[in-house]
Amino acid sequence: MEKKKITKVGGDIPPSTQVTSTFVPTAESKGKATRFRVIAAILWLLAIGAQIVAISMLFKQPVNMTWIIILIVIDLALAVTGSILWKKSNRLDPPSEKNKLMFFMQSQLGLVVAIIAFLPLIIFILTNKNLDAKQKGILGGIAGVALIIAGITGVDFNPPSVEQYTEQTARVEELTGNNLVYWTKSGTKYHLYDNCHSINKDATTEIFEGSVAKARELKNISELCKFCENKAAKEQGVNSTNELKEVEDVLENTNQQ
Repeated sequence: MEKKKITKVGGDIPPSTQVTSTFVPTAESKGKATRFRVIAAILWLLAIGAQIVAISMLFKQPVNMTWIIILIVIDLALAVTGSILWKKSNRLDPPSEKNKLMFFMQSQLGLVVAIIAFLPLIIFILTNKNLDAKQKGILGGIAGVALIIAGITGVDFNPPSVEQYTEQTARVEELTGNNLVYWTKSGTKYHLYDNCHSINKDATTEIFEGSVAKARELKNISELCKFCENKAAKEQGVNSTNELKEVEDVLENTNQQ
C-alpha cells in the first residue's frame, strides 16, 4: 500500500523507557491554555453584560422587541465562543479528578455560564408586566432556545483530566517505549503504527504524528486503536521471550565454561 504523508505536530518527542508518572503540560501548552481561559472569561462577562442590558430594556415602555432579540443573539455568540475556547484550554491543561467538585466546575464551566447568561433573562421575560402573552412567548422562546444551544455547547461530554492523560500516555509508552501516536483529520482513535489498516488506506491523504496529549488537543481523540494495542502487546511478548532466551543462552555458556 502507498506510504502516506506523515505530518509531525508538536515538535520532536524524545524516546522514553519509563512509564510516565504524572502528566505535566508543556510550558507552551500551559501558556496557550491561560490565554484561552482569559479570553473566554472576558467573552462570558460580555455575554452577561448583554443579558443585563436586555433585562433593563424590559422595563422601558414600549418594549423594543428587536433590540432585545439582537442582544440575545449577541449573548449567545459570546457564550458559545467562550465555551469553545474554555474546552480547548482544558485539553491543553487538564484539571485533576482528585477534587470532584473542582473538576466538575472546571470541566463544565461553560454549562454553568450558559445558565447564568440566560436563565435570569427568561425569568424576567416571563414575569414582566410590560409584555403581553404573545411577546412573552416570542422572547421567552428565543431566549430558551439560546439557553439550550449555549448549554449544549458548554457541556464537555468527554472531559479531559490529568489522570486520564497520565494513564493513556503510560499505556502507549508501555507498549512502544515512546509517547508517539498517529491519527487522521477525520479519525476518532489514535494509533501506534502509521501503517495500521484503519488509517493507511486509499481515502487517507495525510497522517498526523504526535504525542497522546497533542492528539487530544487537536482532535479531542481519547481512544487507542485496539488493533494497534493488540499488535504491540503481541510484539512486546515476542521481544520479551527472545530477551529471556538470550539471557538463558548466556547463562548456559557461562556454566559450560
